[in-house]
Amino acid sequence: MQQKRLMSSRSRPEGKVLEAVGVFEAVKQHGKYETGQLFLHSVFGYRGIVLFPWHARLYDRDVTPPVSDSKPEPPGDGTHGSKEVKGKTHTYYQVLIDTRDCPHISQRSQTEAVTFLANHDDSRALYAIPAPPFTARDTLKAWQEKNHPWLELSDVHRETTENIRVTVIPFYMGMREAQNSHVYWWRYCIRLENMGSEVVQLRERHWRIFSLSGTLETVRGRGVVGREPVLSKEQPAFQYSSHVSLQAPSGHMWGTFRIERTDGSHFDVRIPPFSLESNKDDKAPPAGYTF
Repeated sequence: MQQKRLMSSRSRPEGKVLEAVGVFEAVKQHGKYETGQLFLHSVFGYRGIVLFPWHARLYDRDVTPPVSDSKPEPPGDGTHGSKEVKGKTHTYYQVLIDTRDCPHISQRSQTEAVTFLANHDDSRALYAIPAPPFTARDTLKAWQEKNHPWLELSDVHRETTENIRVTVIPFYMGMREAQNSHVYWWRYCIRLENMGSEVVQLRERHWRIFSLSGTLETVRGRGVVGREPVLSKEQPAFQYSSHVSLQAPSGHMWGTFRIERTDGSHFDVRIPPFSLESNKDDKAPPAGYTF
């Protein structure tokens, strides 16, 4: 499928000539895109290149499944009822974003590098590494194998409330010792998408964090990552990531976002419950990176 967009001489900047940079291909209905595939993001509009694909289990609470192969509800206050969700295998991608497009999406999506736990002798709890240069396939493969535990996702959770869809992807980061106890770390990525035509704004967050140690923590606050994003038909999505730590090898998180309509009324959007599971093998941060 080919698509071409031409600019008339009236709207063309002085001295600028448009040149073809590529041709859109038909979207793959089966199989996956391989390393090196160029793409244009369908939601945020940035240009990018595929590093590698991952297979994950998607738990979509908008679909009513049979009981088998399902995720049970976490313990807690019963906010989400007792619905069980069947997981379905879905392909997701680790990608590089064209840096020329980063300034145009910085208000809609974080373009951060992957975060890791710091070394034991590092005073910083977290640090980040940049993506590798996309030049040598052998180098990229070695980078993937070295950082595989922090990059691969296993579960994706999704739920829609009043046309606002929330998708959550948790990643286990590892365990560290602190004050004679073990502290387990996860990062999680959240995307909010306005599937309707009404303009709304995220005002508050309300989290419930359950730890296997028996603790149940409540977190409330304004907005997310210091922002109160507006979701409209023109800019329907916002994406961010954050981190959480527990003094137990597993737990659950769930909650709500308080959304405001243009008339000042509010409603709560459910954040699908998701597990915080640690791997059996403890992870050490990749060596060779200093910041």
